[in-house]
Amino acid sequence: MGKEVVIIVDMQRGFLEPGNPLYCGDEVREKVIPAVKELVEKKLKEGAVLVFTQDSHAPDDPEFKMWPPHCIRGTEEEEIVPELSSYPGFRVKKTRYSGFYGTNLEEILKRLKPEKVTVCGVCTDICVLYTVADLRNRDYDVEVHERCVASFDRDAHEFVLRHMEKVLGVRVIRD
Repeated sequence: MGKEVVIIVDMQRGFLEPGNPLYCGDEVREKVIPAVKELVEKKLKEGAVLVFTQDSHAPDDPEFKMWPPHCIRGTEEEEIVPELSSYPGFRVKKTRYSGFYGTNLEEILKRLKPEKVTVCGVCTDICVLYTVADLRNRDYDVEVHERCVASFDRDAHEFVLRHMEKVLGVRVIRD
């Protein structure tokens, strides 16, 4: 069906708006939202299909033993940032790092049969990495634009970009 799917990972208020416990910071917000918006508009014109993943946790999620409570179901934190929320596409709510774990992402991709999957969003070293690894484990051709991913941990961000390229065989576009 579609030549390309763009997976937009966790571009949510909980990570990209100040005052939330896992806010990635002003630099990430100012850099990644406009870059992702530009990429999404370009890819939509080329006929790509969008898939948004969203962290969506129960109030007592076991993940909160490691991270502060965030993106709890039904809260503003769970929502896609307003700058991207009006774009069409699938919405995949998830409770773990990978967009595949306990979701219907695999079924969506099987139906769409993309030749390529472009991944963008936050955080590079957490949910982006695990979603990308699961895509590669399913033999998808994956591309990541460096300017369209970010993390609150700059060193981990840089390491993971190299890791995705050298170990996972992802095409990292450094534009």
